Amino acid sequence: MNNLIIKKAILIIAMISTSFGIFAQQSEQQQKKTEISVEIDPATFGFKGYGIHLRIKPNNSEHLLIGIGAYAMDFPSVLVDFNNKNKDKGWNIRLNQGYGVFGEYHFSEVNKKWFVGGQLALQEYKIENETIVGSEKFTNSLLMAYGGYTWQPFDFGFYIKPWAGIGYTSKLSGTNTLGNSEYDIAPIMMFATLHFGYTF
Repeated sequence: MNNLIIKKAILIIAMISTSFGIFAQQSEQQQKKTEISVEIDPATFGFKGYGIHLRIKPNNSEHLLIGIGAYAMDFPSVLVDFNNKNKDKGWNIRLNQGYGVFGEYHFSEVNKKWFVGGQLALQEYKIENETIVGSEKFTNSLLMAYGGYTWQPFDFGFYIKPWAGIGYTSKLSGTNTLGNSEYDIAPIMMFATLHFGYTF
């Protein structure tokens, strides 16, 4: 009788161990699979634009996230006036179109907690002035370093991602002069926003 109990106990332990082994293997395979995330920047929609981003966590990577993005928006006056040379001079600025590539390192795991990243972008701006007839366009490049925090409030793929960065800009083509007035392009740019995302 005791031998039968021992054999059953061994069989149960073996089954439990096997089950845990299968579960651990499945969890490991899930961690290793490629994951795709889609992010939007809701603030851009509020400024007559859009911000849509695609992010990919490569296979076998728990910390790296790479992606592309497209965005546009009217600059609020606080961003225009941030450069004292443009402040209160009647400038209306629109980021007509921006395209960027992104790379992020998440210290815990992708789309959870703290991260740092970098962006390389090409951006076209349209400038107008309240006191001058007409408009002009110019294109610049942007190299930005940024950091932030990703918070997943639920048990599914939705996340909230505030971040802020500082970057270097340089004009590539076009003109930033309208009439006799010049819109000053500061070489250093600071930006902060909030993304909503979902991982599939």
